[in-house]
Amino acid sequence: MRLGVLDIGSNTGHLLVVDAHGGAAPLPAYSFKQPLRLAEHLDETGAVSREGIEALTAFTHEAVRVAEDKGCAEMLGFATSAVRDADNSHDVLAHVADRTGVTIDVLSGEDEARLTFLAVRRWFGWSAGRLAVFDIGGGSLELAGGSDEAPDVAWSLPLGAARLARVFVGTGPDEDALRDLRRQIRADIARDAGHLIRAGVPDRAVATSKTFRSLARICGAAPSGEGPLVSRALPLAELREWLPKLIVMSRDELCALPGVSASRAHQIVPGALVAEACMDIFDLPALEICPWALREGVILERLDHLSFLGSDQ
Repeated sequence: MRLGVLDIGSNTGHLLVVDAHGGAAPLPAYSFKQPLRLAEHLDETGAVSREGIEALTAFTHEAVRVAEDKGCAEMLGFATSAVRDADNSHDVLAHVADRTGVTIDVLSGEDEARLTFLAVRRWFGWSAGRLAVFDIGGGSLELAGGSDEAPDVAWSLPLGAARLARVFVGTGPDEDALRDLRRQIRADIARDAGHLIRAGVPDRAVATSKTFRSLARICGAAPSGEGPLVSRALPLAELREWLPKLIVMSRDELCALPGVSASRAHQIVPGALVAEACMDIFDLPALEICPWALREGVILERLDHLSFLGSDQ
């Protein structure tokens, strides 16, 4: 069947059209996305601004048209941290539903981590053993670990690259401010690190999504044009060499780096601080990059559900 997966993230709205059926990898057929920056469209009360609501509504309306044009039999809509944490999340989604007819479900942080873990497990398979999975989004950081398809532990922290960028932009290269930001990031991650550490060293430590892919590319990983099957990794040693240089770079210099888009250049340093903290606190020399992430997890769970319904008839 052809599915449209509408992912309303903290940075980007993304409609991914896939051809999917049980027992096969989802095959991307078309991609439509726009930068929404909802994590940066929060007002002083923590609500999504009128500008953010209108941008989300307009994107969703256009995504419906694209999904229809591409022959999607079903569209799955979900929102993550920026909408989840907004004080007016219910009003935002009610407005979108009223104007577009699309119901967007809000995923909890734990569900984000769980579904991302499912995608990573299916990508690497059972031979990967016990997995530790990290995902830096725009609004939050997800962590999960386990030996099965469902993680033993899964949780979310408000350490997304876009969220932290609002703090970092105000600090610049100020050493004291950077040290405070770095200390806060590490304290937040370390607070519940025991959930993952108690199970011992993972057989495979994996990172997903745009921030990690960009950092890996900066540190020498193969470009996306070489395909998803090429092995990619983010080594801690190389990231540490790059961090001082990234901190003092201008926006134009950051945009010129491989794998960095203009819309996310200001998020590179906060994302790098979170990535470094994850590897340091969990004593991981490197993170493998998985091309599948939350969207694929949502698709896979939906296919599993349809397969179960089919077998139950």
